[in-house]
Amino acid sequence: MLKKYTLRSLAVSMLALGISAVSVLPAQAQSLLRDTEIEETLEEFTVPILRASGLSPQSVDIYLVNDPSLNAFVTRGQNIFLHSGLILEADIPNELKGVIAHEAGHIVGGHIVRSDYGNRSAYGSMLIAAGLGLAAILAGETSAGALILGGSTQFGSLEALSYSRVNESAADQYAVNFLDRTGQSSEGLIAFFEKFRAQEVLSQARRYPYFRSHPLSSNRIDALRERTAESPYVDVKDSTEELHKHEMMKAKLRGFLEGPQLVFSRYPLSDQSQYARYARSVAHYRAADLRNAIKELDSLIDEEPNNPYFHELKAQILYESGQRESAIPPARKALELKPDAPLLKMALAQSLIETQDAGLVEEAVTLVKSALQTEPDNSFAWYILSTAYGHQGKEALAKYASAERFYALGDIQRARSFAQRAQEDLPRNEPQWRRASDIVVVADAQLAKSKNKRRSPKPFSVTASQSSDW
Repeated sequence: MLKKYTLRSLAVSMLALGISAVSVLPAQAQSLLRDTEIEETLEEFTVPILRASGLSPQSVDIYLVNDPSLNAFVTRGQNIFLHSGLILEADIPNELKGVIAHEAGHIVGGHIVRSDYGNRSAYGSMLIAAGLGLAAILAGETSAGALILGGSTQFGSLEALSYSRVNESAADQYAVNFLDRTGQSSEGLIAFFEKFRAQEVLSQARRYPYFRSHPLSSNRIDALRERTAESPYVDVKDSTEELHKHEMMKAKLRGFLEGPQLVFSRYPLSDQSQYARYARSVAHYRAADLRNAIKELDSLIDEEPNNPYFHELKAQILYESGQRESAIPPARKALELKPDAPLLKMALAQSLIETQDAGLVEEAVTLVKSALQTEPDNSFAWYILSTAYGHQGKEALAKYASAERFYALGDIQRARSFAQRAQEDLPRNEPQWRRASDIVVVADAQLAKSKNKRRSPKPFSVTASQSSDW
C-alpha cells in the first residue's frame, strides 16, 4: 500500500497542517513528502495495477521524494520511490500509471542488481544500517520539526543503478500486461518515453537521472509501441475524474514546491479553474498574502463544501499565519469529512493543544492516539503526544512519548535515555513501562552491535532494484 506520509516544510512552524514551502532547502537536501490528498490520488492510480500484477497492495509501499528531477526507482522489499518532478512532468494520469506499472514490472521480474557504492550515499548508509532503513527514513525530522518524515535524508546522493536492456524491455512488457488487465491503455507510457527521447543525444551532465543510467532506445520504444497497438484497450482514455484529480495534485505540488511568481505565471488570474485557484491560494499564502489566499480557498469551498482538502488547506494557512484558534473550525470540518485520515487527526490536535484548554488538550491526546493506531512509527505524532502530556502535567508519559519519538527516528541513544527516565516514574504494571523496557533492551542490543561494527569495519554493498529511467 502507499506508505502514509505528509508534505511539510523544513522551514515553517513545527505544527504545520499540510504541505509547506520548501524553497529554503539546500540544493542537495531532499525529503520524503506527504499529503493525504495526494496519497489518496496515488493510491487510486496504483492499487489496481498492483493487484493486476499479482502484488499485494499491502506489501508495496510508495514514497514521494521531494526532488524536481525526473526519476523513479524500486528497492528490495517492494518499495517504489517517485520523484515529485516525475509527477509534474506527467501530462495525464495514464503517463504516471505507465511509470508505476513499469516499476511494478521490475518488482515482479525480480530485477535486482548489485552495486557497491560504499559511502558515496547517506541513503545507502541508511539502507545498510536499518535493513533498507525505510522506517527510520520515514520517521526523520526536519530542522523545524515539521511533518516531513525523513526530512534530512539525502536522496540526491543516491546514484542510479543500472538495469540491463533486457530487464528494461521486460519491465515494459510487464507494464503493458498490467495495464491491459485493468482495462487501461499503455499509450501514456509510450508518450512519456517519446517526450524524453531527445535526452539520448544530450550530454551526460544534462540528462535526467532516468536517462543517465537507463538510456532509451528506438528499438525499445518501437517494441513497446507494437505491443501496445495489439491491446484492445489502446484507445481507452483517462476518465474526467482522474484527469481532474491529476491536475489538482500537480497544482498543489507546484503551489508548495515552486516559487510564487512562477506559480502565478503558470496559473494566471484569467484561469478560474479549480486547480488554478488551488495553486494560487498556496502561492498567495507563501507570498504572505493571507487575504487573497483565503479568498481563493473560500471560492473553492463555496463550490465544493464537502471537499476535506480545501478545509485542511485553509486550516493550515490560518494556523501558520498565527491565527491558531481560527484554524480549529476548518480543521474540524476536514476531519469530519475524512474521519479516518491520521494526518487530519494530527492537524486538528496541533491546534487544540495550542489553546491550552484542558478539555481540548485531552481531545488532542485522543486524536493523536487514534492516529498512532494507524501510523505507530510516526515520530511527529509522538512529539505531539509528548507535548500534550506535558501540558497535562503527565511528565512520565511525556518522557515515554519522547522515547517512542526518538526510537521511530532511529536515534537509539536518546530513545534509550528517555525510556529509562520514563521507567523511573511510571508504575511497573503500566503498558507504557513495559514498552519503555522493550526500547531499552532493543537499544542496548543495537548500540552493542554498532560498537562491535566500529571495531571491525568492513566494506559493504547495497542490493537494490532501481528503475531510474525504465
